[in-house]
Amino acid sequence: MSSPRSARLIAVVTVMTSLAVSVSYGTAAAASAGVTTTARESTTAWAGELGKEPTSLTELRREAQKAYKSIEDANRALVARQKKFGAVEKEMVAKLESLQQATAELNKMRKPLSDLASSLYQDPSVDGLSPFFRVGNGTDTLRRIADLDHLVAGRNNVLGDAIKLLERQQQLAQEAQELRAASLLQEAQLNAQVAALRKRSSTLVRSLTKALIKLGVKIGDGTQGAGGCDPTRITQAEQYPNGLLPKNILCPLPQNGETLRADAAIAFADLNIAYKKRFGTSMCISDSYRSLSEQQSVYYRRPGFAATPGKSNHGLGLAVDLCGGVQNFRSAQFNWLEANGKRFGWFHPDWAYSSPFEPWHWEYDPKLGSLL
Repeated sequence: MSSPRSARLIAVVTVMTSLAVSVSYGTAAAASAGVTTTARESTTAWAGELGKEPTSLTELRREAQKAYKSIEDANRALVARQKKFGAVEKEMVAKLESLQQATAELNKMRKPLSDLASSLYQDPSVDGLSPFFRVGNGTDTLRRIADLDHLVAGRNNVLGDAIKLLERQQQLAQEAQELRAASLLQEAQLNAQVAALRKRSSTLVRSLTKALIKLGVKIGDGTQGAGGCDPTRITQAEQYPNGLLPKNILCPLPQNGETLRADAAIAFADLNIAYKKRFGTSMCISDSYRSLSEQQSVYYRRPGFAATPGKSNHGLGLAVDLCGGVQNFRSAQFNWLEANGKRFGWFHPDWAYSSPFEPWHWEYDPKLGSLL
């Protein structure tokens, strides 16, 4: 029958054996774990508004821009999610590395004690703890017993720390795997949302293109699809200097030879439909987009009645000069346009009422148009 001290050493060896088994089991369990409640709670689907089906040019333009903006928002959310996950994952890896280093140090500390336990029970000629007590007097025996107790206590502390470290390691591995599963699920959901929005945006632009062509707008000259009439491309138009917008950024108007920026052109085409219903004829345009050279020509021909070249709204594709009655202040056409233009994003600027007096000059406000 083993002594209490011998039983304690046997327990040490048993714990060491079970410790090795628990490491492999814990790793396998973490690897095979599914998305937990915490992960599921963090994977709420991002939902973008697709909006109701549009019934006018302005609504088509608005819905196409909304879908395009939603694509940008979804992409930003995806990038932010990936960035956040990358930071958390990096921190997790650092923690696991620290734990591995600590475990390695513990292994070094417990090896001498492990060797002692093995030597005590592998030699069949050894009877219990007799090697410690074969020589010496009672004082030496007591000292050896105290040393042995100290070794066993230290061994137990080391094992306890090792078990805690292994449990922490398994917990972190589980958290890392759940985080990875949640991140992959969210990425898949966001990518699906972006794909749906792209499809929605393309469908709307195609419908818008067909509607403009039906109105007599000549789209696709030197470009593909909607070309400059694609309202999702207005951010590209904003990147060009005043008066230097390329042709493929400008959208033709129903009035032959006239062009504007996409959002302004679409709004004007919609306004033209309403104007035609009221007056029985399309709006008359004497000038629309002006290149920088055209601005210089007008400036020198009409000093005091044209903006400094490079600063005119005509050079941004956001202004028109009208004729057909609108140029006459307080005419029926002027009054109707003043009362109804803002519903389509078009207005008569304050300065044009007096300084210089230009009743024919009308501008499109992108901010006002975005609210339609």
